[in-house]
Amino acid sequence: MADPELFRFTIDNGLRVVLAPDPTAPVVGVSVHYDVGFRSEPEGLTGFAHLFEHLMFQGSESLEKLAHFRHVQSSGGTFNGSTHPDYTDYYEVLPAAALERALFLEADRMRAPKLTAENLANQIEVVKEEIRLNVRNRPYGGFPWILLPPVLYSTFANAHDGYGAFEDLEGATLDDCAAFFDTFYSPANAVLTVAGDFEVENAKALVQKHFGDVPHRPAPVRPSFAEPLPTTQLLGEHADPHAPLPALAVGYRMPDPINDLDGYLAYLVLAGVLTDGDGSRLQQRLVHVEPLVVDIGAGAGLFGPFEARDPDTFTITAIHPPDVPRERVLAALDEELEKLASTPPDAHELKKVTARWAASLHAEHDRLVSRTLALGAFELLYGDASLVYQLADRLSAVSGEAVSAAAKALRPDARAVLVVKPASTEGTEQ
Repeated sequence: MADPELFRFTIDNGLRVVLAPDPTAPVVGVSVHYDVGFRSEPEGLTGFAHLFEHLMFQGSESLEKLAHFRHVQSSGGTFNGSTHPDYTDYYEVLPAAALERALFLEADRMRAPKLTAENLANQIEVVKEEIRLNVRNRPYGGFPWILLPPVLYSTFANAHDGYGAFEDLEGATLDDCAAFFDTFYSPANAVLTVAGDFEVENAKALVQKHFGDVPHRPAPVRPSFAEPLPTTQLLGEHADPHAPLPALAVGYRMPDPINDLDGYLAYLVLAGVLTDGDGSRLQQRLVHVEPLVVDIGAGAGLFGPFEARDPDTFTITAIHPPDVPRERVLAALDEELEKLASTPPDAHELKKVTARWAASLHAEHDRLVSRTLALGAFELLYGDASLVYQLADRLSAVSGEAVSAAAKALRPDARAVLVVKPASTEGTEQ
């Protein structure tokens, strides 16, 4: 079956647009992806990209605070935003008749969000509370996405805490906000995606109507975040006052997600072979047979696949009883990787994993919000939204030999090991 038709174009101010018509349900999804994430925030301003995402919901040129919420919800729609390593996205899903409303809302805050001292102070407190809830006062909070990068990576961009240190958040100023907006929130640094039930020519006209007069500013030069591969095993420890059991996270570097996509996909299949389902290799050995752990998982990317440029991280996480030494868990992991490195998985084992991936991708992209966000992210990161529709087939084409080669590359002398130790709650910062 042919891939769904996409219409891709760029308007005069540099805004890239992806239109993905689908008349099967009377709804539309609208997203805007900006080419800025955790890795682009300045030193001394950790957490700023996420803080700025919050500020984008606090009113804009033509709308008072909370008006964005009211206009979407009164139309029967939903909305949100999220910050990732290399992009920040915003979206609405509404009835098809409300398409113009969504486009107006996104264009209005792209033109001029309401950056005030009151809004900044309020959202700093909101983000701090989010950190308390999701990281500081939760068992295994920030595990592994906050805690593992500073062990595996050495540069600020790759290693710092994207949620932010309280002192950095509290030190953010309106001048910082204005500079961040002027640098990164230009139409030339963004992708607008519209998916769902609409007429293409009408959507083009509406995009031009609402976004055409947003002033052009040049997109910033994107720096390289490259850094050398580890040449030895790197070890870090973290005391977690809320963790009931010890845990460890193992991090490895992966192939370039953008310029070596097929090599990257082999690691996704490897993750499935290792931990996807009760029949997977690490689940069988470490959970059911020996057993050494109470939970085991593997995956590409600290947040999931297809959310970052190079470098990206392959992670294996495990929670284990206190009487099981971490060295024993690591040894079992290395033995299973060595088996895969010497003997590729057979066709049956591969098929189980790739079929699950294909089913998961089809189910995910059947949801309009997921499809809209995926199309925008792939247009931004890869320069080609249509790759979204090719992923299932390309994953199915990953060979056993490619998975074996990926396993061989996960060497003990080129990885980071983060150890999480349960700790006393005395002296914990709240």
